[in-house]
Amino acid sequence: MAALRNLIQTSCYGKIVSACGLQLKGCASEFSHAWCRNKTSGFAATTPAENTVELLGKLYPSDNYSNVTKKIISKVGKNLHNQRNHPLWLIKERVKDHFYKQYMGRFRTPLFSVYDDLPPVVTVEQNFDRLLIPQDHPSRKKGDNYYLNCTHMLRAHTSAHQWDLMHSGLDAFLLVGDVYRRDQIDCTHYPVFHQMEGVRLFSSHELFSDVRGGESFSLFEQGHRTQHKQAMHTMEAVKLVEHSLKRALTQLVVHLFGNELEIRWVDCYFPFTHPSFEMEINFQGEWMEVLGCGVMEQQLVNSAGAENRIGWAFGLGLERLAMILYGIPDIRIFWSEDERFLKQFRVPHIHQKVLFQPFSKYPPVINNISFWLPSEKYSQNDFYDLVRTIGGDVVENVSLIDEYTHPNSRLEQQVLFQRLSCTGGGNAS
Repeated sequence: MAALRNLIQTSCYGKIVSACGLQLKGCASEFSHAWCRNKTSGFAATTPAENTVELLGKLYPSDNYSNVTKKIISKVGKNLHNQRNHPLWLIKERVKDHFYKQYMGRFRTPLFSVYDDLPPVVTVEQNFDRLLIPQDHPSRKKGDNYYLNCTHMLRAHTSAHQWDLMHSGLDAFLLVGDVYRRDQIDCTHYPVFHQMEGVRLFSSHELFSDVRGGESFSLFEQGHRTQHKQAMHTMEAVKLVEHSLKRALTQLVVHLFGNELEIRWVDCYFPFTHPSFEMEINFQGEWMEVLGCGVMEQQLVNSAGAENRIGWAFGLGLERLAMILYGIPDIRIFWSEDERFLKQFRVPHIHQKVLFQPFSKYPPVINNISFWLPSEKYSQNDFYDLVRTIGGDVVENVSLIDEYTHPNSRLEQQVLFQRLSCTGGGNAS
C-alpha cells in the first residue's frame, strides 16, 4: 500500500489530490471518502494573491476579483489562429477567402476588413457594458470569467471589440482572436478557444436598393418591441437583415462542408442582438451549436456613432468548425506541439482536404476522487481550474458521478464524487 501511495503521489492525479489538501484513504482501485483540509481561497486554484498581475508586458493591480491562473497566462500570446499551417489558421484563412470572394466593394476590393491581432486584455466595460449586458447577467460571474482585476479581464468573446471597430467608422469587418472562459472539462470545452466575429451595417440605400418599391421603405419607426423585431426597426428592414445574415452564414457553411451537412436554426437570446439565432450542425449524430448571431441592438449601434444604419453580427467557434471539417475528436489536440500532429496540416493550399489521423497509442486511465466542499462559496469551475493547473491537458474529462450531503445540518457540508479520465490528448508518444 505504501508503494501504491508513492506512485499515486508522483502522478498527475496524486498532485491534484495533494493540491486540494485531500487525505488518501481506501483500497488500490480508488479513493473513498477524502476530506479537503484547505478551507482557504487557495482551493480556487488561483495564484497566491500578490500586488500585481503581469501579462503581455503590462502590470495590472490585483484585487479580490483577480482569478487568472498561471496556466491560463501561459496560453496568452500563443495565437494559434495566426500560426501558419495550424488547423485553426487554415479554417480562419478559408473563411476569410470566402468573404473576400463573396463580398466585393465598389471598386472590386474586399468589402470585409479583417483584424486578427487585437490583444485579449479588455476592460469590463468593453466586454459587458458596451454590449448592453446587464449588471446582474450571469455571464459576468467571476466563476465564469478570468479577471485580472475588477476593471480588466481576458475577453470572454470577440464581441468585446465590436463597439470600438464600429466607432472607428467600419461597417463590414471580421475579427478573429483567442477568448477565455472558465468552463467544464470534456472533449469539446477548453478555457481558451478561438472565435471569429462578423459585423455588417447597412444604410437605407444598401438594404433596399434591390427591392421593388424600396424607395418607399424605411429602416426606422416609432413602434413596439416584439419577439420578431426591436421597437425602432421596421419589419421590412428586420426581415431583409435577417435574410442577409442567414444567407451569408448558410453560404459559408456550404462553402466549408458542402451541401450534405445538416444544419438548423434555433431562436435564442443575446443581450446585444434581437432577434437572435443559433446555428446548429449535426455532428456525429448530435446537434452541436457552432455560432450565434442576430440583428444588432440599435442602442449599441447608435452608441458607436452609426445612428443611420442597421446591422447584423455573428460569432462562431473556430475549434468546433475545425473539429467537424478535419475530424479532430478532442479540443485539447489543437494545443499539441507534437510534430505528428502539426505535419498533418502542412498542405499546399488552404482548401486541401485533411482527415486527422490519431497518434496516441495509450488507453485512458480512470480515477475517482471525492472531497468535502469547503465552507466558503464553491464554484464547479474552481475545481476545473485546479485540475487544469495541476494536470494540464492530460486530463480529458471530469464528470460528477455522485454527491452526498451530511444529514447533520449543523455541518452544512457536502461531498462531491468526481471521475477523472486521463489520456495523452493526442500528445502521448
